[in-house]
Amino acid sequence: MTLQTIVPVLLCGGSGTRLWPLSRKSYPKQFALEIGGRTLFQASAERLFGESHSGSGAGFRFAAPVTVTGSDFRFIVTEQLAAIGIDPGPILIEPSPRNTAPAILAAALYLQERDSDAIMLVAPSDHAIPDEQAFRATVARGLPALESGRLVTFGITPDRPETGYGYLELAAAAGADPVDLKRFVEKPDAARAAEMLASGNFLWNAGIFLFRAADLIAACETHVPAMVTQVRDALGQGRTDLGFLRLEEAVWNGIEDVSIDYAVMEKADNLSVVPFSAGWSDLGGWDAVWLEGGPDAKGVVASDHATAIDCENSLLRSESAAVELVGIGLKNVIAVAMQDAVLVADASRAQDVKKAVAALKAKGARQAETLPRDYRPWGWYESLVIGQRFQVKRIHVHPGAALSLQSHHHRSEHWIVVEGTARVTVDDQVKLVTENQSVYIPLGAVHRMENPGKLPMVLIEVQTGSYFGEDDIIRYEDVYARGQGAKG
Repeated sequence: MTLQTIVPVLLCGGSGTRLWPLSRKSYPKQFALEIGGRTLFQASAERLFGESHSGSGAGFRFAAPVTVTGSDFRFIVTEQLAAIGIDPGPILIEPSPRNTAPAILAAALYLQERDSDAIMLVAPSDHAIPDEQAFRATVARGLPALESGRLVTFGITPDRPETGYGYLELAAAAGADPVDLKRFVEKPDAARAAEMLASGNFLWNAGIFLFRAADLIAACETHVPAMVTQVRDALGQGRTDLGFLRLEEAVWNGIEDVSIDYAVMEKADNLSVVPFSAGWSDLGGWDAVWLEGGPDAKGVVASDHATAIDCENSLLRSESAAVELVGIGLKNVIAVAMQDAVLVADASRAQDVKKAVAALKAKGARQAETLPRDYRPWGWYESLVIGQRFQVKRIHVHPGAALSLQSHHHRSEHWIVVEGTARVTVDDQVKLVTENQSVYIPLGAVHRMENPGKLPMVLIEVQTGSYFGEDDIIRYEDVYARGQGAKG
């Protein structure tokens, strides 16, 4: 039996402001939020992996995914995919966020160059779809429409008058087969949402698409021809960097910032919709996380390190084992605690969390966009104590990974290994440092730490000096090909 091949295209952009403080610009929700032991990104990749067979024997297989993401997240993508045993496949690096239209078009042009008949399934990487088999069966229902050049989108059967989603109006009542799309509808007010729910011919717009790369490109050539030229140039002038494909920056940054809906889908006359009713959430706010978490009889969802006493219709979530969150007598409250920030909000204001991020940015608060833990290609580090002339960090280095060979102008460092073994270079000396041993890095010394073992290596770094910024780095060698002043 010959299976059709579908290439998943995972979109990994976004700043994640509505799930602050867990999701931040430096580490958005698809990588940060876990459900069932998997991040949203990992769950998305697993959902679009392997083979799928229908009862009639027909089916399809998913190829390795194409991921479109930003430079800061490229190693997070590979690390999280490797952790679940999935080949990362091609990773396209956007020099700047330009919304979904350029990102999807870049993937389509990339695939068409390699296979003129390529079929692509485009999906955000931050949605929750618990029933993978039902979703795959729905994808299979959309495949026949591609034979006539249709662009297929998947609409979610609504179960409530939701005002936070856009809608798809169907040309006919939803059935087993794809239905022609009549029009897109912007996020409605409560009264209009209730009317659309009652009518039965509106679906939530999930932003998931299935089409041949050639058909999407043809639609873009009709509706946004200048974008096709620009994205093709950004691809053609792009460069390979450690297996990633970096789109050309100057060309890419000049492309219009626009969604695929506005640029193409709302103008196309060959769009079909396949309804999906087996459970979906874009987790676009803490109210959606509360709902997905399965509230108890009193409407409460509490994490492992949170305790609810006489609370109702509330979400209590601590993201740190070191922070115990306790709520007493709360009603309709969202409370999320982290080591460096706490959110307390009325549940009805969940969509306004992004206003908190804007307010924090305006006052220059680091917490607006950056987590206490900074992720790097080699692992991560977090600041434990910061003083006027010293800083203490915990540094976690993955097995086989190495930091760059570097020196500093303004600080010296002490390294104390607390887990594993480090191979340490200081000027012309190289030695192994094991648990409970330490090494001193003088000001100006050329140095590097590596983890030669098969287990993570953890050390405590004590910095002393006059300046501790990550831009105080003179880089001599770096296996990750980062430039001067790059962090870590």
